[in-house]
Amino acid sequence: MSALSDKINLQKEKAVLVGISGSAQQAQELAEYLKELAFLTDTAGGDPLKIFTQNMDAPNSKTFVGPGKLEEIRLYVKENEIDLVIFDDELTPTQLRNIEKTLECRILDRTHLILDIFAKRAKTAHAKTQVSLAQCQYMLPRLTRLWTHLERQKGGIGMRGPGETEIETDRRIIRDKIARLKDDLKKIDTQMALQRKNRESIVRVSLVGYTNVGKSTLMNLLSKSDVFAEDKLFATLDTTVRKVVLGNLPFLLSDTVGFIRKLPHHLVESFKSTLDEVREADILLHVVDISHPNFEEQIEIVNQTLLELKAMDKPIIVVFNKIDKYTFIPRDEDDLLPKKRENYSLEEMLDSWMAKNNAPCVFISARNQTHISAFKDLLYQKVKEIHVTRYPYDQFLY
Repeated sequence: MSALSDKINLQKEKAVLVGISGSAQQAQELAEYLKELAFLTDTAGGDPLKIFTQNMDAPNSKTFVGPGKLEEIRLYVKENEIDLVIFDDELTPTQLRNIEKTLECRILDRTHLILDIFAKRAKTAHAKTQVSLAQCQYMLPRLTRLWTHLERQKGGIGMRGPGETEIETDRRIIRDKIARLKDDLKKIDTQMALQRKNRESIVRVSLVGYTNVGKSTLMNLLSKSDVFAEDKLFATLDTTVRKVVLGNLPFLLSDTVGFIRKLPHHLVESFKSTLDEVREADILLHVVDISHPNFEEQIEIVNQTLLELKAMDKPIIVVFNKIDKYTFIPRDEDDLLPKKRENYSLEEMLDSWMAKNNAPCVFISARNQTHISAFKDLLYQKVKEIHVTRYPYDQFLY
């Protein structure tokens, strides 16, 4: 009986994805965003079977999409026994209530889906506390809908976390839980701050970047460690710190949670102590997936997050990773149409980025260990510049 139930639990839940395009979001952008939403759904354990889109200047205040589109989704959900419908934007409590009443299935928005993935990925007590706090803060204004729904169905995507074992919880108890979690995080933050203070004299380097760009793979390569890395979103939640020695220079290397478009505010707040590693680093390694069609937008999202963290005032090395997956399509010399991104060789891309940005950059493949020597040389020079200011008597070693 147990083996049978385990097999049922391994079956992916059937999902439908919904997004809108309009003046603020063009159809081409929406296609890429929904592709990312599908990846998020797969990471959470769902199977995205169909995508519904609608061209609207602004979401419908009651049902997000128009009544006609919602009816189209309802028919598909009923005919195909869909388990859940996932919306690419955060829904208001009113929208959630109205949509769920019409579709009669589980409804998730992008924020809830990301929170669920974090709950699935959290392993340490610190990460679990941070995720639980973010979940409670998200659920509080949506408490009535979620709690009555949890009474009908337990488990599944979006059902992990505090509600699963506290169905009878009311708003007062949730607020009490939020207060307790905040107190727990304060204690953990104090411990982590003390750990950082004990190692503040040694140069600290932090890996940052969009989720799934290869930060953990690069971490393993530099530190010869075994940090968990896979082709999934948010493979790393907890900050991992390793001592690395390049040549004769020691430094600390940290790997942190990846950023993403529309990263939920609750997560940014609850993961403050984790992101302190980024804030207090001496050097940032901004890892970019050069093979991703929207890598420039991902760079902007990471830079914006770094600005919010007040972490842009330090040396940054841009590491363009996954050159083994980069697609280059040569153009005919007589072609008068403007060049597209795929028409630029890696050499041309490197020149353009070197010209546009003050930050040094390097193109590598962490998985295939391509151009790693050049990357290490660049990193060595940056670490050395800071190291000699703290340990001037070590200069004879260089």
